[in-house]
Amino acid sequence: MQDLASYLYLISYSFAIFVLISLGLAVIFGMMRVINLAQGEFLMLGAYVCVEATKAGLPLWLAIGIAGLAVGAFGIVVERLIIRFLYGRIIDTLLATWGLSLSLIGGVTILYGPQSVSVGADLGNFQLSEVYFPRYGLIVIAMALLLLAGTYGLWRFTRFGLVVRGTMQNAPMANAMGINTGLVYMLTFGFGSALTGLAGALLVPIVGASPQLGLSYIAKAFITVIAGGPLPLLGTTAASAIFSTIDGIVSYRASTVVSEVAVLLIAIVLLRLLPLGITGRLRRGL
Repeated sequence: MQDLASYLYLISYSFAIFVLISLGLAVIFGMMRVINLAQGEFLMLGAYVCVEATKAGLPLWLAIGIAGLAVGAFGIVVERLIIRFLYGRIIDTLLATWGLSLSLIGGVTILYGPQSVSVGADLGNFQLSEVYFPRYGLIVIAMALLLLAGTYGLWRFTRFGLVVRGTMQNAPMANAMGINTGLVYMLTFGFGSALTGLAGALLVPIVGASPQLGLSYIAKAFITVIAGGPLPLLGTTAASAIFSTIDGIVSYRASTVVSEVAVLLIAIVLLRLLPLGITGRLRRGL
C-alpha cells in the first residue's frame, strides 16, 4: 500500500508539472505555430514576479495571480513589438526569440544575481497510507487540472475560442469575414504567456526562482507538445499522462536523473512510431 500511495502521488504530481510547463506552449506553439525560444524565460518571469509580490506583503495565492497577469501583459507587448512582424518566418522568429531569451536571462541576472530566491508555502503534510506528502503538491495538482479544464472550456465552448480556432486554421478567411485577426493573435499569445507565468509562480515554492529556471523546463515542454501532435490540448494532455507515468515510476524506483533520461527515450520512441504525434491520426481522420 505504501508503494501504491507513493506511485499515485508521484505520477499525479509529475502530470501536473508536465501540464503546467507545457500548457502555455501548447497555445503559442501548438495553436499559433510560433516557435518561442523565450518561453522558458516567461516561466522565469512569472517566478520572479511572484517573489516580488510576496515581498510586498501579498498572500501567495494573490501573488500567483498577479504573476500570471503580468507575464500575460508582457507577452502582449512582445507580440506587438516583435512576433507580429514574423508570422510565417520561422528562422527570423527563432533568432528574435532567442535574442529575447538571452536578454531576459542577462537582465534578470544583473538585477538579482545568479543565486536562487524562493517563497515559503509551508502548508504542512498529509498522510496517505502511512506515507506523508506535502499539501502544496495537492494545490499544484489541482491548479494544473483547473487550468487545463479552463483552457479547454475556453477554446471549446465560447465564441472567443471559436474565433481563435477559426483564425489559426484559416486567417485570410477569418479576416475576410470581418474578424480582427491581429487582435486575435495578440490576445492568444498573451493568454499563452499568462498560462506560462502562472506555471512559473506555482513552481517558486518548490524550486525557487533563478535566471536559469526556464532552461530546466523548456526542453520538457517542447517534447511534450511535439509528442502530443496537431491537436494541442488533447495531445499535450495525453503526452503528459504518458511521460508523467514513466517519470513517477522511475523516479521512485531509481532517481530523478534516471527518470528524465527514461522520459526522453520514451519520447524518441513515441515520435519514431508516431511521427505526427499522438493525435496525428485523429487530425487526419484515420
